[in-house]
Amino acid sequence: MSKHHVTTTINGEPVEFLCEPQLTLLDVLRDELHMTGSKEGCSSGDCGACSVTIDGRLVCSCLMLAVEAEGHRIETIEGHGARRSTASAAAQVPRARGAAMRLSARRAS
Repeated sequence: MSKHHVTTTINGEPVEFLCEPQLTLLDVLRDELHMTGSKEGCSSGDCGACSVTIDGRLVCSCLMLAVEAEGHRIETIEGHGARRSTASAAAQVPRARGAAMRLSARRAS
């Protein structure tokens, strides 16, 4: 069976891969692209462990063929985690600054 060439965007980055037509998006994410954040739980779309967003819509990657990702924008848990880490770190700066100011005020008194 011949492999299909797929061009897509994953977590904001352009990605190209070759895959067999019967492979699920979950298979390609985990086995070919080494993005192991999405898990295979039930293989029937009930548990949500394989959830990704496709063009902003929540999808079970275990039920979607990888070739169907052509031209779409995919966000995985790795992409959500990277944004959250950046936002979380930025949110910590004012908190840390405030704590340092309170500590300095206590020492001064």
